[in-house]
Amino acid sequence: MCELNRKQFLKTGLLAGGAFTFLPSGIIFGKSNSRIRLGIIGTGLRGQELLRLCLRRDDTDVPAICDIQEVMLKDALALYEDAGKPAPEVFTGSDYAYRGLLNRTDLDAVLIATPWEWHYPMAMEAMDAGKHVGCEVIMATTVDEHWDVVRKSEQTGMQYMMLENVCYRRDVLAVLNMVRQGIFGELVHLQGGYQHDLREVKFNDGKQPYGGGVEFGEKGFSEAQWRTQHSVTRNGDLYPTHGIGPLAKMIDIDSGNRFVALSSMASKARGLHEYIVKLGGKDHPNAGVNFKLGDMVTTMISTAKGETILLQHDTSLPRPYSLGFRVQGTKGLWMDINRSIHIEGLSEAHRWETVAQWLEKFDHPLWKRYGDDAKGAGHGGMDFFVVHAFVEALKRNEKLPIDVYESAAWSVITPLSEASVAGGGQLVQFPDFTSGAWQTNQQNFALTDIY
Repeated sequence: MCELNRKQFLKTGLLAGGAFTFLPSGIIFGKSNSRIRLGIIGTGLRGQELLRLCLRRDDTDVPAICDIQEVMLKDALALYEDAGKPAPEVFTGSDYAYRGLLNRTDLDAVLIATPWEWHYPMAMEAMDAGKHVGCEVIMATTVDEHWDVVRKSEQTGMQYMMLENVCYRRDVLAVLNMVRQGIFGELVHLQGGYQHDLREVKFNDGKQPYGGGVEFGEKGFSEAQWRTQHSVTRNGDLYPTHGIGPLAKMIDIDSGNRFVALSSMASKARGLHEYIVKLGGKDHPNAGVNFKLGDMVTTMISTAKGETILLQHDTSLPRPYSLGFRVQGTKGLWMDINRSIHIEGLSEAHRWETVAQWLEKFDHPLWKRYGDDAKGAGHGGMDFFVVHAFVEALKRNEKLPIDVYESAAWSVITPLSEASVAGGGQLVQFPDFTSGAWQTNQQNFALTDIY
């Protein structure tokens, strides 16, 4: 009987007209023919993907780029040629060459895709220069720096958006649609994380197409030049936003709800050392490096409305990729690791069912409208949507769909978790970056088929 109910439900969509309603394009915002002029700071592998997406749009210009590595600039300039666009002004030559780009008065916004430690100063100076900011994760490395970015945005009136692309993953947006239509009932518990074997990224000597060396720092290539050092000196959830961003949107964090406290614990660190010994030998100089980052960092978060969230950071051990999403409510749950769902009364009792039909039924209008445009974009099309959202919101002079308060709340998990791990898993309170406004703020993420 449950199987019949499920099929009837998916066929007729009896609940599809629930409280959450998508508005056709143009009703709220109208159309905008304005153009956005962007500068891009950081043209490494990530910055090149952002640049490529901007160059293929007919409503953006990118007249200025900045990087300090000739090889990356060469690849970025080739993208202009491929797109048939005029070459940009290039800023290079020193770590602070980006300041020349920020001095240009014709830029509306900048996209920042540099090593983590540079996100904070570059965003601060960009807002002082009158530029909106789209920044790759993370926002900053200390709690005080997160506060600085929030206050700078408020003081200057410049908007800040963390470019968290997983919020736009197709299945994630479909599940968000289901959450908003009450399919899972009242949400109780959520899980996510960053579970991704990055050993070949952290040790990349540039001699193999996908890494695989045992060098980092000055001898490394791309992310290995800077990212690995964080594993040497820090112990906490260093990359929480891929997991927490989508979950935060599902429970309206900073728009009627907020994170209250967290507790983090870290395992021992073995994976990176064993990787070096395996490929480079026990006598390799890097075999003596003492990595501080635990191979598994587990964080529990409580919220004002009573949900619990579990995050896991796992990048130093062999494993397939998974963000480990779990969305569980009073009527059922979805888990991405087994691509399954169970909804009470619509699924067979105590049985999983494959989620494919559900995801198709509740496919988000954004993907229905822009799915073809997203083909070929990075990370399965997600990158198209996060760039599109940033550009479209600025064109319409609207609030960015991932604002500075949300960006700070997601990113500050890193220094809070470091403090908790250092204190033996002690409970650490979240700062309220909204200063109480979370109680009345309104959510605007993915509420139309525009962005």
